[in-house]
Amino acid sequence: MQISVFVPQYGTIEAITPAFRTFHTANEFLSVFGKKPIFKVEYVGLNEYVPANSGEYTIKTNRLLQNVTHTDLLIIPPTFGDMEEGIAANADAIPYFRKLYFEGTSLASLCVGAFLLAETGLLDGSKCSTHWAYINEFKNRYPEIEVEDGAIITEHDNIYSSGGASSLWNLILYLVEKYSDRETAIMISKYFALDISRDNQSQFAIFRGQRSHTDEQIKSVQDFIEDHYEEKMTVEDLAAYAGIGRRTFERRFKDATNNTPVEYIQRVRIEAAKKFFEASRKNVSEVMYDVGYTDTKAFRDIFRKITGLTPIEYRNKFAKVY
Repeated sequence: MQISVFVPQYGTIEAITPAFRTFHTANEFLSVFGKKPIFKVEYVGLNEYVPANSGEYTIKTNRLLQNVTHTDLLIIPPTFGDMEEGIAANADAIPYFRKLYFEGTSLASLCVGAFLLAETGLLDGSKCSTHWAYINEFKNRYPEIEVEDGAIITEHDNIYSSGGASSLWNLILYLVEKYSDRETAIMISKYFALDISRDNQSQFAIFRGQRSHTDEQIKSVQDFIEDHYEEKMTVEDLAAYAGIGRRTFERRFKDATNNTPVEYIQRVRIEAAKKFFEASRKNVSEVMYDVGYTDTKAFRDIFRKITGLTPIEYRNKFAKVY
């Protein structure tokens, strides 16, 4: 099976090499298990030599992308830095991605490599994953694509995408298992000390209220929520604060922030709760009251929905050790 790892302009070595090394390692484990190595792995790119990490490294590609007439799986790592510059620098690769896909190649984007994948138009009307911190930017740029918020791996019509940062390893392990076997994937997860079972990036997400809009009345409501999240507030209260009718307020708030007012309040409160758990010795009940909740079950359910962990699990995992 031919695996081609695209080396993007404005790439970083930490995101480019994992797939290359992992599939080579999979071959080694297959040999150990008395099986035949099945992966042929290569670097492909727009140029023979591609700088990475702002020129700190240079990667030599095995083939130019324009000369790739067949490969079974093309992996698209992320670019880093300014997203517009990264997309523009790799624009010449997009037609080749499309061409290979329509000739039977599976495509897999890692982290914000989803932006390059989305430029092909192949995700229109479909779903994908990307880094949690770039979800709003992705939604604004590609409104016709549904982002699976918090997902580690998304698969659709031989197109794969992963969540942020270290989540790329989970997709690589998934692909190793898909094309070889679970035994090999488990051995690789142990070899690289990876959590093969992780299926959600929500526990690592940091909520930053969406501010990349121009609706000043809605921004004032966002400020109010973030300054008074521990107080009881209703949608009617917020609409009155903004001086807007409720239905119009709800529509404008959702258009501006990609959240309903209730969702926004929940996210602000849970983000505050996470910080309390990380930096204080307060127990779950104390934190719950501090962020505006009085119902233990409601707090636990909302916390788990947003973070993927219960409050106790989150505290045990991220609390400061005194």
